[in-house]
Amino acid sequence: MQVEFVDQTLRDGPQSLWGMRIRGGMATVPAPLLDRAGYAYVDVPSGSFFTVQLRYLREDPLQTFPHIRRLLGATRTRCGVRPSSSGRYGISPYSIIDFYLQTMVRMGLDSFWIYDCLYDMPEMERLARVIHAAGAQPVPAVMYGISPLHTDDWFAARVRDMVSWGVAPAIYVEDAAGILTPERARTLLPALVKAAGPVPVELHCHNTTGLAPLNYLIGLESGVRRLHTASRPMANGPSLPSTEMTLVNLASAGHTHGLDESTLEPVARHMAAVAAREGYEHGGAVREYDVRIYDHQLPGGMTGTFKAQLAQHGMDDRFDAVLDEIPRVREELGYPVSATPFSQFIGTQALMNVIAGERYTATIDELALYVQGAYGSPPAPIDPDVVDRILSTPRGRALAGWKRPEMTLDEVRQAYAGTTSVSDEELFRLHFAPQEDVEATRAAGPMRTDYPVGGLLPEAVEQALAVRGARRVAIRDGDTAVELRR
Repeated sequence: MQVEFVDQTLRDGPQSLWGMRIRGGMATVPAPLLDRAGYAYVDVPSGSFFTVQLRYLREDPLQTFPHIRRLLGATRTRCGVRPSSSGRYGISPYSIIDFYLQTMVRMGLDSFWIYDCLYDMPEMERLARVIHAAGAQPVPAVMYGISPLHTDDWFAARVRDMVSWGVAPAIYVEDAAGILTPERARTLLPALVKAAGPVPVELHCHNTTGLAPLNYLIGLESGVRRLHTASRPMANGPSLPSTEMTLVNLASAGHTHGLDESTLEPVARHMAAVAAREGYEHGGAVREYDVRIYDHQLPGGMTGTFKAQLAQHGMDDRFDAVLDEIPRVREELGYPVSATPFSQFIGTQALMNVIAGERYTATIDELALYVQGAYGSPPAPIDPDVVDRILSTPRGRALAGWKRPEMTLDEVRQAYAGTTSVSDEELFRLHFAPQEDVEATRAAGPMRTDYPVGGLLPEAVEQALAVRGARRVAIRDGDTAVELRR
């Protein structure tokens, strides 16, 4: 069969391996190559990436996103969105979520994949219709998880509901934690393809256990027609399978594709150079198989975060205790699928339980809202004793009786900026970062559209050109010498 691809080099690769720290200039070289390659879609940085850009990289997403979008030319672009918020872990008013979606479409985004790990189907449908009305494609997501309740029939019923909305051009299936086994893939994926009927199904599996490439082949045997991959330096481990190896596997299985393979090597070369220069993780590393992932079900990048947090408390030796605590917390909370934001909620609460030495003596705001149903209903009832303990904490008491804010866009402007006259552009920025970060980003100046990776010489030349008063500058880098004169 002819297989299509969705590229994740600029989005899930950096999210899984680089902590979302991708600058606009880093995409200047690979984006035109990705456009030429023939991908069905290219997933692009959005949402939480915009917070990282403003808060840590001092780049304006209203410069970064249009820059990347222009370079991707005619290739269709996509990003993710949740019914509860966009780029925040809290719950946002509908007005700002809809504003975000409409702004992204105006800037050229073609498609959104919609995910909600509690499967609040009315909320997902509402979002799909807003996206459709804005002129973009809504692609509902099936987020995979393991529990006594998450059977093949359970997932298939959600797919049938998604298809019934009549606005989805595809169904997206994601294994965020990389916990789908080949045995389960052989029953689950045919059930989802059958439930989708004429709507095509695409597969997005993280390679945490090393089994995702095999699951991709099983998916194709089951009727899946579109796969998500990333350039090799941005692939594997907690990221997705590499495009390079997936093409080898497809050819061996007798499948075909329409990608221009000449684009793969220059994209990989550039992304590897960026990773080396920044000290970021290179995706080619092989991870050891850790069977505990089927219990804790954490997306790969979170384990490193927890180790760092335990080290801050001098509790490095308690990492295994956190992994043991996570499945217990997830069961008590009704078995939500372990992906954003619920993987963070569960993992953070487990970490707090271990650090405090007593369970649920402290909690986070989002979990206090979760147990009140603010994010929807979990597959199983939440343990009543846990609800009582969470709502008995200081934050739980403060948030008791909370209801989703019903605010107009002008009320959101007032809440974010203290005035209703703030521009749409500034409101967009303030949704992702506070005023001080927006101002610091503005003070940092325009986004750099280049990202030199050819060693020290290009940087040194650039610095030399900025030196005032110097009549002559000589620079040597290995066997290369440059002399500048005024």
